[in-house]
Amino acid sequence: MLWRLRSFPDFVEPCLPSQVERPPAGSDRIHEIKHDGIRLLARRGAERVRLFTRNGNDWTERFPLIVEALKALKATTCLIDGEAVTCNEDGLAEFEGLRSRRGDVHLCAFELDGWDLRTQPLTERRQTLARLIRKPRCGLVLNEQFQHDGPLVFEHACSLGCEGIVSKRKTSRYRSGRSR
Repeated sequence: MLWRLRSFPDFVEPCLPSQVERPPAGSDRIHEIKHDGIRLLARRGAERVRLFTRNGNDWTERFPLIVEALKALKATTCLIDGEAVTCNEDGLAEFEGLRSRRGDVHLCAFELDGWDLRTQPLTERRQTLARLIRKPRCGLVLNEQFQHDGPLVFEHACSLGCEGIVSKRKTSRYRSGRSR
């Protein structure tokens, strides 16, 4: 079965982006909106779902909507890396909503570990995640990716009031820790 690991890790240190002077150009990258939220690693085991911050703190009790969404997935085990966000009336992520517990909190998923997919290229990990999250559900959505030129995506993200973008090489592997 695709989602099972012999030894499923409780926690995997997330891959963290580095700030750069300007967004990269070229067709070898994808770009995502950088949300103003809380980075979470959502681990679904055979028995339960747990949510960890990027520092390994267990925040499962804080986001029951995300927990329920993960329980509804057609997977035995999975580890999804994403950003917990709440959105304002314009649909933009708003950190203050998380702190005040105002509105629904969703996990914008952008990475998936299953058979230890960290060694697979980003494009393959993304396809597997898209199959798992076929449609948005309350508490869990697939973060949109853009394959346009990085500077253009960045310009539009800024004009909408977003924090910025995260750019990734299509062939990149998932590496824990800070990465360029």
